Amino acid sequence: MLETMRVTLLGTGDTTGTPTVGCDCETCLLARERGLERTRFSVHVENERTGESLLIDASPDFRYQFLRDGVALPDAAIITHVHFDHLDGLGNVFRVLRDLTVYAADETDPVTGESVAETVANDYHYLDAVTVTPVTPLESVRICGFDVTLVPVDHPPLLCYGLAIVDPETGAKLSVTGDTSYAVPERSRAALADPDLLLADAIVPASLCASHPAGGRHEDEAGVPRTFGSKHMTREGALALADELGATRTRLVHLAHYYPAEEAFEAPLAVDGERYEL
Repeated sequence: MLETMRVTLLGTGDTTGTPTVGCDCETCLLARERGLERTRFSVHVENERTGESLLIDASPDFRYQFLRDGVALPDAAIITHVHFDHLDGLGNVFRVLRDLTVYAADETDPVTGESVAETVANDYHYLDAVTVTPVTPLESVRICGFDVTLVPVDHPPLLCYGLAIVDPETGAKLSVTGDTSYAVPERSRAALADPDLLLADAIVPASLCASHPAGGRHEDEAGVPRTFGSKHMTREGALALADELGATRTRLVHLAHYYPAEEAFEAPLAVDGERYEL
């Protein structure tokens, strides 16, 4: 029997998560009633063959997620971008991990004047356990026995990256869009293509674009927006991208509590704690 890539969705929510603190909307009430959660985004990927695990993004809910889901502490981590809901959980490694190699892109962001790798190194310089390793986007690097590729996506105004993770022994592939609009560059689409599992950013349904100050973008032939505002895909955009990438299985993540309650917990929308073996 082949050893597997085991994927655990630690956090499937957006910046505020679901239920959202102080919110009594129908979706948050239903989440509490059913005991469902979408904490801030993070994914745990275990290599059963090597016994190592990789953490994709460090959620502010790091401590709670690891206690709740009982997964192994990571041997390495990769940070896709420097928004707090993907980065600030690194502070949790203090007195928990003896060492953690953190991989991040080496491209200089014109907005911040430094790369994601430099931002992580500068912001967490006080954590002796953290060692930052810069990597070049679209160049594969071996991490925890996987071939990992950072792929540029579109999440203005900051540079942001998705991920393609391949087990070189079994060929199993996990693709993560990262936080992105539908305007994923063609080279990145090629790198993300044909995954066994796709985790796609889908913050809200397209019907809510009318409520965004910037509206929707990247409409399909029927005029349905595939981007909400400018930073994130709609559900419809994420599913269109999944179809274009030829994903075998798709789960939608980075979800806001603005989904109507009757739709909020229906497939393919993910919730915390889901596990997949590839």
